[in-house]
Amino acid sequence: MSIEVKAFPRDGMTVVAVAGEIDGSSAPSLQSKILPLLQEDGSVMILDLGAVTYLSSAGLRTLLLLYRQAAAHNGRVALAGLPESIRDTMEITGFLKFFTVANSVDEAVTALKQV
Repeated sequence: MSIEVKAFPRDGMTVVAVAGEIDGSSAPSLQSKILPLLQEDGSVMILDLGAVTYLSSAGLRTLLLLYRQAAAHNGRVALAGLPESIRDTMEITGFLKFFTVANSVDEAVTALKQV
């Protein structure tokens, strides 16, 4: 299955909506599309994962790289709309501690504005 990635600005942040499965075959494409969006110092990204149906270890690795890229440039990343199964996996593996987590893009915008 292919992955769809759409990025757009919102309130001085970049929202990236991802749809599909993030696995070993799609993670490199996702990585190449989103990592450049965090090159500038202070970049803020909201990754909308509400339409993601599967997240493999390759997907977790991509999210970790995204976090590291943001941290290296004094940026921040929020995850929005995590499906429960993906949220559970990320919680068990400790990945949620790296990100601001929100139920929706609107909540993520509000949370990131308060930080």
